Amino acid sequence: MAVETQTTLTHETIKDKIGAYVLNSKEELLSGSLGDALRDLLEDRGVLVFPKIGFTNEEQIAFTKTLGTYAPERKGDEEEVTKISIDPAIAGPTAEYLKGSLYWHIDGTMQEVPILASILSCKKPSPKGTGNTGFSNTYAAYDALPQEEKDRIEDLKVRHGAWATLFFYNPEPPVAMLKGMQAIGDNTLPLVWTHKSGRKSLVIGNTAHTVVDMDVMEGRLLLNELREWATREEFTYSHEWSEGDLVIWDNTGTMHRAEWYDVTSGRLMVRTKLEGEEPFA
Repeated sequence: MAVETQTTLTHETIKDKIGAYVLNSKEELLSGSLGDALRDLLEDRGVLVFPKIGFTNEEQIAFTKTLGTYAPERKGDEEEVTKISIDPAIAGPTAEYLKGSLYWHIDGTMQEVPILASILSCKKPSPKGTGNTGFSNTYAAYDALPQEEKDRIEDLKVRHGAWATLFFYNPEPPVAMLKGMQAIGDNTLPLVWTHKSGRKSLVIGNTAHTVVDMDVMEGRLLLNELREWATREEFTYSHEWSEGDLVIWDNTGTMHRAEWYDVTSGRLMVRTKLEGEEPFA
């Protein structure tokens, strides 16, 4: 009589406050038996790295579905991955917008319910030493703040706008471009997100432009101070990509950014996403 054996999640810590390598085989990951354990590990570590796992696009989609509800990028794209590149020859007109991803941000700050997680596979890395992806654990960064700072920011609200990202990479944008970005609108969110779990994280990044009911200069200073704090060495991990690597990050408790690379290098990632489950609160 055959005896079923339970698959065990195998992982190693990357840094004390962020990241874990997942060492299970492709077959074990695609079986779906590790979905719950991976979700728990993701919330705990913020970023999971699957070195050279080598998923095909179809396997990445199937794996994404073992972790939660697959979120299509656009209506009708149930079975598509999205190319991520700032090279117009690869990504087309979205490449210009994706330049904002070179600066610290959280995905979905223009929505009430942000995506839960992103899953990114490396199809072609940029030359060694460029094109890393950086991650910041905003749970750990909040936890480490002095109590007086937590008290000061606890009830603050911040206005976010996709248009604010434009000034990071194009300080003098054409009016038509700025109008187009501003047409997306603004969204007011808590500076401190109190999650259903009771944990708290910082909601900051390059879409955050104004602290509500605070002097403009004072508010900008606060947002910069918190960004600088959250991206200290102890809260961050920079992943150097190899072909076939896959990385998942918890979009509700981390910030991320692509690190500089030559636009003509051919660097190419493909992305899938998990639908959001919890509104900003």
